Amino acid sequence: MKKVLIISYYWPPTGGSGVQRWVKFAKNLDRFGWEPVVYTPENPERLAVDETLDAELPDGLTVIRRHISEPYAIYHKFFGASDKGAGVNPLNQQKKTFKQRLVVGLRGNLFVPDPRVGWVNPSVRFLVKYLKDNPVDAIVTTGPPHSMHLIGMKLARRTGIRWIADFRDPWTEMHYFKHMGLLPWTAARHRSLEQRVLDAADAVIAVSEPVRADFQARTSTPVHLITNGYDDDDFASGPSELPADRFTLVHTGLFASDGNPLRLWDVLAAKCASDRNFKTQLRIVLAGKTDAEIIDALAVRGLSDNVEDLGYQPHLKTTRLQQSANILMLPLRQEPEYAKALPGKIFEYLAARRPVLGIGQEGGAAALVLQDAGAGVMYDWDRVEPVRNYIESAWERHLAGEDARLEGNISKYSRLSLTEKLSAVL
Repeated sequence: MKKVLIISYYWPPTGGSGVQRWVKFAKNLDRFGWEPVVYTPENPERLAVDETLDAELPDGLTVIRRHISEPYAIYHKFFGASDKGAGVNPLNQQKKTFKQRLVVGLRGNLFVPDPRVGWVNPSVRFLVKYLKDNPVDAIVTTGPPHSMHLIGMKLARRTGIRWIADFRDPWTEMHYFKHMGLLPWTAARHRSLEQRVLDAADAVIAVSEPVRADFQARTSTPVHLITNGYDDDDFASGPSELPADRFTLVHTGLFASDGNPLRLWDVLAAKCASDRNFKTQLRIVLAGKTDAEIIDALAVRGLSDNVEDLGYQPHLKTTRLQQSANILMLPLRQEPEYAKALPGKIFEYLAARRPVLGIGQEGGAAALVLQDAGAGVMYDWDRVEPVRNYIESAWERHLAGEDARLEGNISKYSRLSLTEKLSAVL
């Protein structure tokens, strides 16, 4: 069996969407003739912990953990910040205090491409020695953080081993890049490093077709599309029967303030004001890290009593919540670059077989996936009437006891199918 070294900053017990992609690949790679070996920090910054993800990993998996020094502890001490109080993504278009602008500017201009860059050279030195005694057939780096790609680039140059760069998000075309407070020469440095990675890799992987096309237009390196997906095992029990006395809207994962669906909240508030039964039954379930602005917007509209803010949940509990929804909410970030993004949750939403209400770019990548799967709709942030009609129709189906289970063919997004595609790239 061939071996592949996976270099990832995020690994269990760290939780969140950035972990699950490669946990699921590691789970299935041996079925296609590949044994994974993982290299990851032993002390990363963890914004979420999910102890249940270890159970997903194959028995005997080799995980190499090495110390990493990061500047975040200094930031938190100096500025009085904390992970608990931090927003989902402070790099957005919203107004910042002087202290926030200072922190963002220091981070963006002192650490290129990111604060994990200090781990690059120690990792290369260690792995060059490790691979002499423990050879592998391929190396995969997954980013962000994009410092992981710098490890792969240097390691491939030193060893000659085939190297694949997996971009879970874009680099300089990421929606928050323009909000990083970068000086001109720092931005140029990012673009130079990105181009070097694209050109030096033996293959590149992107998670959406628009991003794949963007990368391919800039390099002769083959760029492959391997999206995120869903694991059949996580949905083996099938959707549960929906309770007759609850009308539930569910959102799972990160819920950022720059994707706050204000018109949706307006529609729900107006419906509550005009329909006592709706107000009694409505539940807005938020499972994951949610920005305070989301909770505040719901409170201002009198919806606080209808909200269940659960915080981060173990992954399997999250998939159960998805299957218990009358409507799954998919609000996208209000950034033009986000039209090319495919949030990882969208594929689990498809597997949950519940209707999806998207709020965002109507012609974007996520809207096309929903349309192709027959799984839901996408309406622009300011459109009220279509959202109102969608809620009314779902409410009427609920009152009639109709289970809106969806039956579209989504097999191409299964983690097993995607791992087969990955094995062909390796």
